[in-house]
Amino acid sequence: MSTAQHAEPAVTTPPAPGPAKETDGRTRQRPLAVRLLARPEVGVFLGAVAVFVFFLITAPPVRDGSSMANVLYQSSTIGIMALPVALLMIGGEFDLSSGVAVITSALTASMLAYQLSMNIWVGAIAALIVSLAIGFLNGWLVVRTGLPSFLITLGTFLILQGVNLAITKLVTGNVATDDISDMDGFDQAKKVFSSSFDVGGVDVKVTVVWWLGFAVLATWVLLRTRYGNWIFAVGGNKDSARAVGVPVTFTKISLFMLVGFGAWFVGMHQLFTFNTVQSGEGVGQELIYISAAVIGGCLLTGGAGSAIGPVFGAFMFGMVQQGIVYAGWNPDWFKAFLGVMLLGAVLINLWIQRSATRR
Repeated sequence: MSTAQHAEPAVTTPPAPGPAKETDGRTRQRPLAVRLLARPEVGVFLGAVAVFVFFLITAPPVRDGSSMANVLYQSSTIGIMALPVALLMIGGEFDLSSGVAVITSALTASMLAYQLSMNIWVGAIAALIVSLAIGFLNGWLVVRTGLPSFLITLGTFLILQGVNLAITKLVTGNVATDDISDMDGFDQAKKVFSSSFDVGGVDVKVTVVWWLGFAVLATWVLLRTRYGNWIFAVGGNKDSARAVGVPVTFTKISLFMLVGFGAWFVGMHQLFTFNTVQSGEGVGQELIYISAAVIGGCLLTGGAGSAIGPVFGAFMFGMVQQGIVYAGWNPDWFKAFLGVMLLGAVLINLWIQRSATRR
């Protein structure tokens, strides 16, 4: 008799799960707050807000519209130059001659037009050519010699400082240029470089508009153009940039020429604001421009930064400069306050960037 064999039910084993999908710091999406903190201009924005609130409390006149217009005006005269200086720093270079180059531009336009009895626009165009030539020479010497731009532009600074004084004394017999307010073309040039317009009963200098317009243009260039990529590339590693086809020589020389353009523009503003120029001015301003760029998040080593950060950096300088006056404090404290502000902003930027990187 045969016995029925009952087959045992088959046991099905579910397939082994595949390896879990892992993410690392390169692929993980960081929170929005962390990404914002990693931006170079965030630290200076927070600092600018803190300085603004501080003087709102300690200097009540700041709350007036005309006072804020003065703050913005002081900020714009620094910020217009701080923008090209910042782009140059992102490109890995410095320009210590930018302060005296402003005076060189103004002296050139004033003396050429006045001594030769020419339209003031002729002097202004000649000054633009001189300013661009100074920038070209600085850039050409840097790329041709391989010397640090600190040394090249320090030499240019000393040369321009001496030339400004010597030629002005030789031509005018004084340390200042002659008054050009009655010359042909003066009124038209003043409208472009030094006029004011009314906003709600408050006079606002046209330099504020130029400053913000240049900032928008510089931001677009850095973030949306090939030239902006070149600036970051040569500032990060010029040899690697050259290896991938970036025109390093052109980029660096053009950045120095942009600083020359900024020096010309600010020089024209000073000339058409005061109608005359003191040949010994401008010394020390280069440190203000560089400080505004550094406070704005531009690294001293190059390759990182933005155009918006120096806008806030320049605003902090203008706020402190005018805020001390409105608060009734001794203006001798201005430079000390700026030094504290510079160190504080750099430390805050460093802390924010490290915190964002850790997270």
